[in-house]
Amino acid sequence: MQFQRVFESSNKPILIAGPCSAETERQVMNTAEELASLGGVDAFRAGIWKPRTRPGSFEGVGSEGLKWLSKVKAEFGFRTTTEIANQQQVHEALEAGVDILWIGARTTVNPFSVQEIADALRGSDVPVMVKNPINPDLELWIGALERLYNAGLSRIAAVHRGFSGQRKTEFRNIPIWEYPLELMLRFPELQIINDPSHICGNRTLLLSVAQKAMDLNFDGIMLETHIDPDNAWSDSRQQVIPMRWKEIINSLVLREENAADLSVKTDLEHLRKQIDELDFEVLQLLGERMKIADKIGSFKRAHNISIFQSERWAEILRQSVIQGDRLGLSTEFISALLTAVHQESINHQAKIMNKD
Repeated sequence: MQFQRVFESSNKPILIAGPCSAETERQVMNTAEELASLGGVDAFRAGIWKPRTRPGSFEGVGSEGLKWLSKVKAEFGFRTTTEIANQQQVHEALEAGVDILWIGARTTVNPFSVQEIADALRGSDVPVMVKNPINPDLELWIGALERLYNAGLSRIAAVHRGFSGQRKTEFRNIPIWEYPLELMLRFPELQIINDPSHICGNRTLLLSVAQKAMDLNFDGIMLETHIDPDNAWSDSRQQVIPMRWKEIINSLVLREENAADLSVKTDLEHLRKQIDELDFEVLQLLGERMKIADKIGSFKRAHNISIFQSERWAEILRQSVIQGDRLGLSTEFISALLTAVHQESINHQAKIMNKD
């Protein structure tokens, strides 16, 4: 797939701002007016139809709100963007002149819904942004991009809004940065926007998440911005007033993708060479470890011992977390690393034990 840019400007970050939901014409226009006075907005966002987890919550003003987006576009010159979830919403949004559509996380997770949207857009050239699915499934995210691309669309971007998880964290949706980074690796030309509002679920963490996205070379930031966030009809805790939005954007430290200075580049390459050498040593050690796993598999087969012993695994993990902490390594990293190594060891042993 060869994606085209949704946002033509090469300047970073691309800035998308506006309320979670379009509530009233006055709320939408006042928010847009303040953002226009601050400058820098590449697209004005507002939810017209809101897919809520449970019925009874505010589910958007519906088609009436599209008129307000048209008015924003006419009065302030903003490109406008809103979420669509089915064929009817696609047709209404296009008819109202919405510039960019986005597919939300609850829709991305359903290939039938994405295909319906792709079919409705077939033959058009409207830009589309695709949020990651609720669950951490990279192939499902890529599949949604493919469905749109196969329908003849090429101006496509991805939006990283974090993933739902069972464990309680400081985030509303866990970022799991590896997924958008893998997307960057596979599709270097794909523009990827970070959505700190939905990752954080609160105002406190917005700047730190937005900064990390900039450090990781994301293309842009989508921040929910409301004229009166405390009284917002949806997601009030994660929205900020336009002035605070500007403060967050102005606080971001923007990084260069590559060093321009030759001496800096040389020093960086020297450090990278050290990393490469250490990585090679780690791989050699892992190879030696798996040779021992093969021997353990032969021993267990000879003595009819099961592969997995839960008590030993729990103790290995406990001790490794303690040792990792002393070395400045996070519990999450040690757990993920050791789990992957342990699974590979199990695979080796299983191959030995089930050999004909």
